[in-house]
Amino acid sequence: MILRRTNEWIARVKTEIQHSFGEEYTVRETAGSFSVGVFITMLPTLGTGLLVFVVLAWAFDRINRAALVASVVVFNPAVKWGVYAASFTLGVAILGPVPGVTPAEVGDVSFAAGPEIVVRLVVGNVILAAVAAVPSYVVCYRLVEAYRARDIDVVETVTEVVDLDDDVDPND
Repeated sequence: MILRRTNEWIARVKTEIQHSFGEEYTVRETAGSFSVGVFITMLPTLGTGLLVFVVLAWAFDRINRAALVASVVVFNPAVKWGVYAASFTLGVAILGPVPGVTPAEVGDVSFAAGPEIVVRLVVGNVILAAVAAVPSYVVCYRLVEAYRARDIDVVETVTEVVDLDDDVDPND
């Protein structure tokens, strides 16, 4: 039962990805949707990014929903911890250390330092999200182009092998 449901889910995901890479959306729309998804997913939204995805999908017809959701697979909760650590480090590098907090005293940080820590996290996160969105657009754009080129080559190869005009008997 579990295996059957898992296989059905995998087949559904595969079909959605193929539709996503298909002709329903332009290459730019798919790459742009993925890039926006990466930007939103990398932000420290505590899960509300998925609600933003729903609003975007409702508000814009040309947003590729599968590409948005695919960004969640890339920046899943396990990866987000590394993103948060890098974001905080970048925020500290830009804004300076949090007053009164040293690496040796991390366990003794007071709640009063919370806003300063959050500011550094958000600043670093926005910068990293913007930086990650650009290459994600390029990579997705090239993947979709390559996928579509492969489909066209397959169609051309099949039509060369099976010439429909030769197979039709005019007496039928």
